[in-house]
Amino acid sequence: MPRVTRGFKARRRRNRVLKLAKGFRGGRSRLFKSATEAVDRALVYAYRDRKARKRDFRKLWIARINAGARMNDISYSRLMGGLRKAGVDLDRKVLSNLAILDAGAFSKVVDIARAANA
Repeated sequence: MPRVTRGFKARRRRNRVLKLAKGFRGGRSRLFKSATEAVDRALVYAYRDRKARKRDFRKLWIARINAGARMNDISYSRLMGGLRKAGVDLDRKVLSNLAILDAGAFSKVVDIARAANA
């Protein structure tokens, strides 16, 4: 009696997993059981790291703004507090780009924050 291979639904499920495992090394890209474990773990990491990426970029932007602020003799917290008081709505990404690419413009922003703090 021939064995039952469970038809196209099972094959479709296996092929979907194996497609996600494309590029993995060794049996993890060819063997269904290994591929399932590897793909499940990869999807968990991907979900987690989509959240972590946002935190990492915010940390990077804050470090860059702080460096630019210190070069202008003001602390990060005083700079951000002054900008909030002055009603300047620049987000951290834009401020960090200013600090890196256009030091003159960043200095003017610092002056605005200083005036609001005074």
